[in-house]
Amino acid sequence: MLLMLAALAILFIALALLRPVDHDESQYVAAAALAAHGLLPYRDFAYLQTPLQPYLFAPVALVAGPWTWPALRILNALLGVATIACVHAAARTVGAKPKAALVAAALFASCDILLFSIGTARNDALPAALLAAALPLIVRPATTRTTAALAGFLLASAAAAKISYAFPALAYGLYALVDRRHRPVAILLGTLPVVAFVGWTYAGSPAGFVFGTLTFPARGPAEYYALRPWKMSFPAKAIDTLKFLSLGAALPALALVARDAWRRRTMGLLDALILAGLVAALLPFPTWRQYLLPALPALFVRLSLVPLPSRAWRIAFAIFATAGLAPSIAALADAEGLSLTEALREGQAIGRTLDHHGLAGPIATLSPQILPAAHRLPAPAFATGPFYFRSTNLLDASQEHALHLVSGARPELDGSTILTGGEGPATSGDASLDRVLATAALRAGYVAIAVPGTRFTLYVARPASPRPAPHNSP
Repeated sequence: MLLMLAALAILFIALALLRPVDHDESQYVAAAALAAHGLLPYRDFAYLQTPLQPYLFAPVALVAGPWTWPALRILNALLGVATIACVHAAARTVGAKPKAALVAAALFASCDILLFSIGTARNDALPAALLAAALPLIVRPATTRTTAALAGFLLASAAAAKISYAFPALAYGLYALVDRRHRPVAILLGTLPVVAFVGWTYAGSPAGFVFGTLTFPARGPAEYYALRPWKMSFPAKAIDTLKFLSLGAALPALALVARDAWRRRTMGLLDALILAGLVAALLPFPTWRQYLLPALPALFVRLSLVPLPSRAWRIAFAIFATAGLAPSIAALADAEGLSLTEALREGQAIGRTLDHHGLAGPIATLSPQILPAAHRLPAPAFATGPFYFRSTNLLDASQEHALHLVSGARPELDGSTILTGGEGPATSGDASLDRVLATAALRAGYVAIAVPGTRFTLYVARPASPRPAPHNSP
């Protein structure tokens, strides 16, 4: 098993380093880099998720320095390996046969939902690993106070890394109240350190915390997709959900597990966790593939307990598992995508250009993930990359200033050097957002400086003209 995990680690790391750049990574690289330099989420810069990941990943960013971006991708790939290992361990703990546990873990590893989530520097791999690590503890026939407390700690930590994981955590808490062999008091005690940590981050900036964890996730997508209402519709959600589940073995696994649960006329713990993960995925509009990840660890543990009823099912699983690999292969073969290697080269070129012109200090950009390679930090107001900048009416000007945010509707500039060129089709982004920032810079009298050999342009505030020296009239 160790050799298999080592091989999987090599494969996942290679996939992470070769996968094209995605602008979704921007705020997570920026948050880790800023936290590594002592800035706190919500209080010092905006962060549009629950707070745990920047704190845990900050030491990695501090050590990696200019290699922060690839280091975070590698870390997420290793967390993916840990997630699969924990699913296998949970399957064996709950009573699955060795071959069934191995097959379930392998089918899980084929899902595009997982492969995308652990192949970029997003915030999906950490909570998935924390949730999966709790599964071997909570499926044991007998739960001790220590294992219950640790399970509570892990599940609460998953929610503190991404709020959708609060649903499986809550489902387990409610299940423990019904089946008190799970020791609900001990579970609650295990959550308290995480609750205290989250409360501390809230106290640093209540308004910033509420906006980043609740308001923006609830209202931001509706505003952004206002001109594309189909994406926010229930039919679109149904199509997207089926599409993402079918890219891998998740869809037939869900069908087989649902059939087995229906025949048993009971809902066990794993069934409750699967249902909670699906609710977490389906509540937000629109649904993206990574949203479905909270349901998958428990789903594949549960699958390991269901015998495949026929050869046709085995063939179906093989076909769907193969389909799950297709998006990753297509991403690696995408000639239009920007490679991480090229992005790091551009970051180094940006750093040389900044040094050549004697430009120090934070950089205002919608592509903050490029800055560690340039030995620079993002301006705190641009820590969310393009994701708040594309907003129009979520906050007024005074609220934006208080929460360290800048929108394209009010691109207020503070004199920081501006960098544009990273938002565009090559990064799954919107080039018009960079044009808004560039236009604001030129209107404010900034001077444009092209970064040689890259897509990027710097905009530098003109220095104030020196006042003439006073002189005495004869």
